[in-house]
Amino acid sequence: MPVQREGSKVPRLYRSSCCAIGIRLPLLFHPTLHGRGSAIFCLPLRRFMKPYQTLLFYKYTPIANAEEFAQQHLAFCERLGIVGRIIVSEEGLNGTISGTVVQCKKYMDQVRSNPVFDGIEFKIDEVDTPSFERLYVRVKPEIVHSSLRGIEMIDPNETTGIHLKPHEVLAMLEDEEVVFLDVRSNYESNVGRFKNAIALDIDNFRDFPEKLKEIENLKDKKVVTYCTGGIKCEKASGYLVKNGFKNVYQVEGGVVKYAKETGGKDFEGKLYVFDNRVVVDVNSVNPTIISTCKICGTPSAHMVNCANSVCNEHFVLCESCGWKMEGCCSKACMKEPTKRTYDGTGHYQRETTLA
Repeated sequence: MPVQREGSKVPRLYRSSCCAIGIRLPLLFHPTLHGRGSAIFCLPLRRFMKPYQTLLFYKYTPIANAEEFAQQHLAFCERLGIVGRIIVSEEGLNGTISGTVVQCKKYMDQVRSNPVFDGIEFKIDEVDTPSFERLYVRVKPEIVHSSLRGIEMIDPNETTGIHLKPHEVLAMLEDEEVVFLDVRSNYESNVGRFKNAIALDIDNFRDFPEKLKEIENLKDKKVVTYCTGGIKCEKASGYLVKNGFKNVYQVEGGVVKYAKETGGKDFEGKLYVFDNRVVVDVNSVNPTIISTCKICGTPSAHMVNCANSVCNEHFVLCESCGWKMEGCCSKACMKEPTKRTYDGTGHYQRETTLA
């Protein structure tokens, strides 16, 4: 598709008056109490606010001309200077973008001004640095890759599970008769999942329908599906409903929204995210680490790609073994000529791939 080119690089920090972007401050910093306007208003806020934001969002809604919309959307994002990854399809919009507070507000205002995206929800994280290096806008058949097309077609606007608010999820977690079903890939659930959840061993979401037989015994149970931000559950829960599951629910807004409103209680481990952060903390109530280093078995949530670009396995590697193994998953990979330089992160930009 022609809308697959790279866009802007990381934006520069744009300094602006806080009141200009509509941020509500505590009474202590209210400008009318200080009598000197937004200068006093802004300075204390910068001590607490991080300079950038990362937005996670999606909307299942018909887009009549996805190709044309994507071209226009790319141009707008480039003018704005944001970075991130956005997928456009005839079935809707899905994205994670990053930029300054001002840039992100302008982006949200623009999207919300389009009636097509009425009701779209943005989940906002404050970050120290942008969560992406570049901007990508792509046109694809679906906004999240699945095998639920053709005769298996699921339209979340017609068939989907009952949405649960975060406080309702908390109550469900206490009910022993309720089953929480993780519909994410195995590398995501391995690093973090809800307590006692069933995690399907799938490499990609498109493999989800193949696991139906393994959970048919749950058809008469209350089943709560969950994923990172809610987008996969829209189709996964609909697929369960279509196949005879009687009481199907989904965590509205995914783990991200649940954590923001409840403190993430009983989500064990870290949350895998699809940007430069890789994993993030979401549980401030009863946090724990459930994943272990592939090499030594030490508890760790440090996810890397094997330094050998031909292998590129995505796995957990503790800091100590990372340096010892030079970022590789095995001694064999350490000897390969396609081994990349390990810098402690284990994340490599595409242009550095040697293969």
